[in-house]
Parts: sequence; structure tokens; C-alpha cells
Amino acid sequence: MPVKFVESFNCAVEGFIYVLKTQRNMRIHFMFGTLIFILGLVTDFSRIELICLATTITMVLFAEMINTTIEHTIDLISDTFHPLARVIKDVSAGAVLVVAIGAVISGYLLFMRHLRFSLINGFNRMKDSPVHITVIALIIVCAFVIFVKVLLHKGTPLKGGLPSGHTAFSFAMWTIILFSTSNPLIIILSLAMAVLVARSRWTQKVHNLWEIIAGAALGILATAFIFQLFR
Repeated sequence: MPVKFVESFNCAVEGFIYVLKTQRNMRIHFMFGTLIFILGLVTDFSRIELICLATTITMVLFAEMINTTIEHTIDLISDTFHPLARVIKDVSAGAVLVVAIGAVISGYLLFMRHLRFSLINGFNRMKDSPVHITVIALIIVCAFVIFVKVLLHKGTPLKGGLPSGHTAFSFAMWTIILFSTSNPLIIILSLAMAVLVARSRWTQKVHNLWEIIAGAALGILATAFIFQLFR
């Protein structure tokens, strides 16, 4: 059961990555969605506002994925041009447009009360919120891993390719701990765990040495940049 669950999860992530690789609009939605959610954290959104923002972004990505599924299904079952096939594709694209317009309206309403927000004050508040900084750092690392794999078209989301996502996340978490505590024992133990994760990817021949090094460098540099930016 655990193996089947992992395989199913990997297939689901591969589907998401496929849409990112093949659909320009999906890449745009994903990039803006990531940046807007981070902006929501910086502008001190409440928990309810963040939930609404995350739900809105998710609906846009979901609509784009469903649109891609419908287009591919039509292409699969219809080898010749058919007026109804075009209508179905147009309606599907129109559904994405409606969701995107709704997202813009929702985003405007959510950000409206923050229009007079001072960016400097926001950064100052973020300094006192290590949880927010940690979330932003992990989102940035995740986004970088996905975009690099999309650009290079190598490996699967959870296996192989440059960079090693597991290594990137493990060293990102070590860097977060490094900036969050001065306890040398915790720092050393977390580093050992990150190294063990990286070693497991190498010994299992999931990644080569350069992919592991790239993942570690990405995790450390991206996380360190975020913590230095807010501190």
C-alpha cells in the first residue's frame, strides 16, 4: 500500500509538472501565484485572508490543468477538424478566463485594505516572524526546483534530474535551523540528517554527484538569501 501510494503521488506530481512544461499560461499562473502568495505574507495578511488567497490561486491552477486535460482528450478522440471540438476547447478556455477574472477581483478585494501598506514596515514585521520567513524560503526553494526541472526536461518530479529536490529541501531546512538557533548540537545533527538524505539519493542511484551538489547549493543559497533579506 505505501509503495502504491508513493507511485500514485509521483504520477500526480508528474502530471502537474507536465502541464508546467507544456503550457505557457500555466507557467505564468504558477509564477504569479507564487509571488502573490509571498506578497500576501509580506503584507501581513490575516489567516483567513491567506486561506482565501491560497484557494483562489489553487482554483486558477486547477482550471488550467482541467483545460489542458480537455484539449488533449479532444485531440485524442478526434483526428479531423470538427466544429463541436472547437466549441468544447473554446468553452474550456473560457472557463479558465472566468476563473482568472474572478481571481483578479478576489485579489483586488484582498489587497485593497493593504493599499497604503508600507513595504518597509512589512519587512520589519517579517523580521519578527521566523515562521513566515521559513514558509517563504521553502516556497522559493520548491519553485526553483520545479522551474529548473521544467527547463531542463530531465528526471521526474520526485526522482532524478537536476537538481535533487530532496537534497535541496533537506539543506534548506538545515539552513533554516542554522539561522534560527545558536545551539551547536542541533545545528550539527540537522546537518548530519541533510547529508544522510543527500547520500541516500546518491547510493540509490537516483541522482549523480553533480545533481546532489546542485540541490544542496540551491537549498542553502536560496534559503540564506531569504533570511538575509528579511534580517
